[in-house]
Amino acid sequence: MTNYRYRMPTVFGPSCGPRSGPEGRRFDYSNSSRTVASVTFLTDEKMLAGLLPKRFVLAGEPRVTVEWTALRDLEWLAGRGYHMLGIKYQAQFNGQHDVARGPFLSVLWEDRPEPIITGREELGFAKLYCELPEPRDEADRKTIEASWDGHTFLRMHLKDLEESTPPAPPAPAAAGAPIAGMLHHRYLPRVSCPGEADIEQAVVTPAGGYEVSYQSYRTGRGRVEFVPTRWEQMPTMYHIVNALAALPVLQIEGAVWFESTGSKDLHDQRVLS
Repeated sequence: MTNYRYRMPTVFGPSCGPRSGPEGRRFDYSNSSRTVASVTFLTDEKMLAGLLPKRFVLAGEPRVTVEWTALRDLEWLAGRGYHMLGIKYQAQFNGQHDVARGPFLSVLWEDRPEPIITGREELGFAKLYCELPEPRDEADRKTIEASWDGHTFLRMHLKDLEESTPPAPPAPAAAGAPIAGMLHHRYLPRVSCPGEADIEQAVVTPAGGYEVSYQSYRTGRGRVEFVPTRWEQMPTMYHIVNALAALPVLQIEGAVWFESTGSKDLHDQRVLS
């Protein structure tokens, strides 16, 4: 079975990307390294439920996780890397044939165009662009910021980080249990038909399929702030930032900082129905 993948412009032949290299070969992600920083907070259930697509419902407590990630030495980028900022909360998709449960990735900002294009088109990730510099170390505190064209729209702080026990690998799902994985809402607009979609579907990144090795895992205290933003400051994304800024931070549930290796190329991404 061919592993060639096509993206616009197709007239030049198949495209390389995270799941298809030269001559269609796949890449090895078993030793890919990442650094992850996250802060989780409890928010208003009704407001958070309003940030879910149709046929999705919240699963469990209304917790929001803001997660910054640095990916390094990626084979598919010939040794380059990039940074990500994702906003997740636990949800369940109730379809006609499938039921799936896991973190719903509402938006994922990245600072390189290549993973944004491939992730949106091939996987259905809700990816956008912003600037995501390395965290600043200030005494016992790490500070992470996200900005667009000079406007900082997010600040996240982690402090008092101490070594902790990494999470155990997820247990195999019981028979009849919902599909476990990260949930997405894929939407492609119809040309010249405002408000209409060519494709609108739920997608899941199935859990597991690779081994994670932790070099360091620390937990501590955190704080996160989305900065209310005007249209003039972020003309195409101000509504996203303001919706997140409107979520009340009722309780901070902790911060996590870890370094690990191991990932997968997401060949197993699938559409839910």
